[in-house]
Amino acid sequence: MHTLKYQNADQMPILGLGTWKSAPGEVYTAVKEAVKMGYRHIDCAAIYGNEKEIGQALSELIQEEVVKREELWITSKLWNNGHGKDNVVPALKQTLADLQLEYLDLYLIHWPVAFKPGVMGAEKAEDYLSLEEQPIADTWLGMEEAVKLGLTRNIGVSNFSVTKLKALMEVASIKPEMNQVELHPYFQQNQMVEYCHSNNIHVTAYSPLGSSDRPEGLKQEDEPILLEDKNIEAIAKAKNVSIAQVILAWIVQRGISVIPKSVNPARLKQNLASADITLSEAEMQQMEALNIDRRYVDGKFWEVPGGPYTVANVWD
Repeated sequence: MHTLKYQNADQMPILGLGTWKSAPGEVYTAVKEAVKMGYRHIDCAAIYGNEKEIGQALSELIQEEVVKREELWITSKLWNNGHGKDNVVPALKQTLADLQLEYLDLYLIHWPVAFKPGVMGAEKAEDYLSLEEQPIADTWLGMEEAVKLGLTRNIGVSNFSVTKLKALMEVASIKPEMNQVELHPYFQQNQMVEYCHSNNIHVTAYSPLGSSDRPEGLKQEDEPILLEDKNIEAIAKAKNVSIAQVILAWIVQRGISVIPKSVNPARLKQNLASADITLSEAEMQQMEALNIDRRYVDGKFWEVPGGPYTVANVWD
């Protein structure tokens, strides 16, 4: 499988397994199945609430000699209540304990949104800290400290706009090497990808298939269903593959990492195989024509009356 290279020569498999929304009991089996069928990149996050279960699966896979630790690429993310220089390392140590690992390959700031320490889900204005009160630059010092302590080999961000990335690049001693963002044919993020690739920042696509299984509260009645797109279906039929495989192949061919989530063994296999599908130049152009700048995860959940965050200032 194609890999993305980091400054320290680490190589991340371009296609990984996403674990957001994987239900308790299911994610353990999915991780074990996935690694046995060849996945080596697992994307996690503290807020997904399933790192202990993933840790159990990883521990058993390593003990059973299915895989060595150094053959795996494990990413996790700092939740919003862990912002601030002194809070990052303790949060990461908890994640490492849950995942039963000594280090991560990549640790990301999950959102450019800060909660007060101890708040898991912010519901009112006083649960939040603005980025003036809790600057990203200060949190980044904690991320750099985590690298120096050997707790993570690489660091980056998630859900950052180009504006926020530029500001971070100006103050960072260790530059961010990843921005994980929503990206799919309806939301192609061309400006973001161009900025990142020209500044040695990798991009990972989350919700690559349109995230139809995300919570109902995050959905809108009129939203287009990506996996029912007739144009992609035509390409899929011509190639004798699934619509999902065409989408994943298109993302990989753009040099972007992708982390489709599944707990279904047949789909896990299909997703993995998509990294080896090649789209023609004409097919790539057909996919490019589908962009409608449509986010499925729009960040509106950070807006509360009197709070410091709005959709406009989260995405700039």
